[in-house]
Amino acid sequence: MPHSPDSVPAYTKWPSFPFEGDLRVKKLATPVDAEPRRKGEDAAECIACNTPDDAYIWVSERWRVRAMERPTGLPMVLILEARSHLDLGDLPNLLAAELGVMTVRLERAVRSLDGVARVHVNRWGDSSAHLHMWFLARPYGQLQLRGTFLSLWDDILPPIAESVWRENLALVAAWLAEFGGTALAEPPHIEWQAPSSLTPRSTPAAVAAAVESVAEPLSVAIAEAPEGSDSAPAPDAGSTPLVPPQPTRDGRAPVGAAGPAAGASGAKAVPAEKESLGARLEAAAAPGVDGVAPNGGEAAPAPDGVKRGPAPVVVAGSGKPTKP
Repeated sequence: MPHSPDSVPAYTKWPSFPFEGDLRVKKLATPVDAEPRRKGEDAAECIACNTPDDAYIWVSERWRVRAMERPTGLPMVLILEARSHLDLGDLPNLLAAELGVMTVRLERAVRSLDGVARVHVNRWGDSSAHLHMWFLARPYGQLQLRGTFLSLWDDILPPIAESVWRENLALVAAWLAEFGGTALAEPPHIEWQAPSSLTPRSTPAAVAAAVESVAEPLSVAIAEAPEGSDSAPAPDAGSTPLVPPQPTRDGRAPVGAAGPAAGASGAKAVPAEKESLGARLEAAAAPGVDGVAPNGGEAAPAPDGVKRGPAPVVVAGSGKPTKP
């Protein structure tokens, strides 16, 4: 009998129905006299019986759980199989009781995943003779996927990310392993390389600024005593005098004077690389005490006829020394 749009089932108008537009009901085929054998009727040809454990995400002595070969549109689609080559109605009491426990346990494991609202449990058994139960996770908030057509939506929706899929498999396998069996699914491997240094990398601008600051010479003006003054700073014991020693009144250079700079007047530039700025200023400005160097060591004896007194103080930016 012909079908009109009004004669199609009401569920075609449901929001969960994945198709729209003009629909027609297929013509029902004539029944066959004998149904064909299902796949795996013979245990020797059964795919489930001949699949090794490493193809499953979790295995135990009597049950195994496997996933699809690749991610699908739903957060998780799993199949629970009995290890023995039996169909649902052939299960002995022990396996029948365990099937109920395994169904509840696997449903809880899948429902514990992030973004899962409900878990649909289905069993058809028209294609394969080996008992297998389907567990399909419905995404949270996707109300259009509620109900009968969730398995159809799984084929229609774009597949989820493989990393999320593998992580979900590992979580479900670990959940089941808490009650026994062996978890075989592993989380996705992250390619991570340790940094060569734990300190932040310098930017090109920072490197250029550092090079410029190092390359720029730093000079410090060290003033000598004014002409006619009979005072001179005491040199620090064990260090190179910053102020050239003054000649004696008879014109002879004092003992220990080095280089042609002895007796020179005016400011002298000392490179910063030779000595720190603080040490030079301290040595130049600290007042001397007879017989004692500013750093606590023994001061060098003053030349004959030269009186030891306070060193002049140099004010930054000024070329003239001042007396303290």
